[in-house]
Amino acid sequence: MRRELRADCGSCAGLCCVAPAFAASADFAVDKPAGQPCRNLLADCGCGIHDRLRDEGFPGCAVFDCFGAGQHVTQVTFGGRTWRDDASTANSMFAVFALMRQLHELLWYLAEADTLVPDGPLRESVRTAARDCEDATRAGADTLAAFDIAAYRQRVRPVLDEVSESARAGARGSGRDRVGADLIGRNLRRADLRGVSLRGSYLLGADLREVSLYRTDLLGADLRAADVRGARLDTGLFVTQPQLEAARGNAATTIPDTLTRPAHWRR
Repeated sequence: MRRELRADCGSCAGLCCVAPAFAASADFAVDKPAGQPCRNLLADCGCGIHDRLRDEGFPGCAVFDCFGAGQHVTQVTFGGRTWRDDASTANSMFAVFALMRQLHELLWYLAEADTLVPDGPLRESVRTAARDCEDATRAGADTLAAFDIAAYRQRVRPVLDEVSESARAGARGSGRDRVGADLIGRNLRRADLRGVSLRGSYLLGADLREVSLYRTDLLGADLRAADVRGARLDTGLFVTQPQLEAARGNAATTIPDTLTRPAHWRR
């Protein structure tokens, strides 16, 4: 399943470079209104500074991952049409892209969840949720435009919660769950985070050097500028490529074998 959940920019219409708005900040060098092409977008929908995004002041672009939503919207939902070819479809295409990314992100988590539990009722619940989510991605543009993604995420959440509890059982150290916690800038080097849920927590700039994140639930955790040099992320739960790209790691940081070591991580 995950092969279909990786971005294939060559099969997309540059949707992430057009649909969202950018605000001039540490993540983006310029302001860009939603629906307006980025100044670096080429005629072939490629990025003119893709190999130097961070150097040019666009680390937010380097961190972004559509989980394969871009090519799905372009090639499947809109049958190969693009916002350049037919201006009347542009607004619909941009709205569907934002929704599709969330559906594909859920599919990524469900694909991992399927590997975390043995055969049985819980695994069947995971697979049922994945099939339902895949069916949603195949709907037409009008149906997707009216799709209530917030309500849908709430439907899937209990399944992922149960998988997390199951996967973390027996792995807990002395730490306590910190779901949604504000841990910005915190020194966590001595914290026992094994088997802890950090789901949705704010870890911006946190010091996680050489910390073991064995069976630690990191779904939705904000790792921007978090120092994960030497940390054990390979056995963490629900780790994504955008989280790695946003963090500061090195060659000693272990990562899941389904992800790629960020090029900007120093030795």
